[in-house]
Amino acid sequence: MALQAPRYITYIPLTDLPPDPANPKKHELERIIASIKDHGFISTPVVDERTGLTIDGHGRRSALIEMQVRGEPAPGGLLVDDDGGWLVPVTRGWASENDHQAHAVLILLNRLQEAGGWYPAPLAAILEELATSDADLFDSLAYTDDEMESLLRQVDPEKLPQGTEDDEDSTPPAGDDFDSDLGDSGDNERTGTLSCPACGHLFTPGQ
Repeated sequence: MALQAPRYITYIPLTDLPPDPANPKKHELERIIASIKDHGFISTPVVDERTGLTIDGHGRRSALIEMQVRGEPAPGGLLVDDDGGWLVPVTRGWASENDHQAHAVLILLNRLQEAGGWYPAPLAAILEELATSDADLFDSLAYTDDEMESLLRQVDPEKLPQGTEDDEDSTPPAGDDFDSDLGDSGDNERTGTLSCPACGHLFTPGQ
């Protein structure tokens, strides 16, 4: 006996993916567009089977519409029909019980992404690796100088991939002397560059 999957992915026309007019979430559309262009369409929107409306993925939907208007090619992960229309993968199978639940889930799915936060050391290790090996990918994350400073203040430099106990020249002093220039001589504070506490690499995040 074949089992019927309670959730499944199917492709539908972008024009058949209606938004929920009650959606209260704002979106940084240009960042979503840049992400889709760089990496393809990864995370599939979700449709509420009861209402037929999008329950998750409004920003991605808007980004795809804007890309079409601009004449961009269909990104990886989409299909194109014989008339040139874009077909979008969506997750189907979930249905809200009523409008109250639909609206709660509409907010909850966004709130859950915000709630967890980050583990500073693993995050800093990945960012340090990207900053020194692939500047374009690092810049695509759009970290500001202030965000990088705040993150690096929480991290033991010796726990980053290139940090070692013997690397005395590139490891800044610990304690109260580890000020806002993140171990640099002070010139970086004026130029907007940051110094990685593990390897001493200078980079300008978010540009």
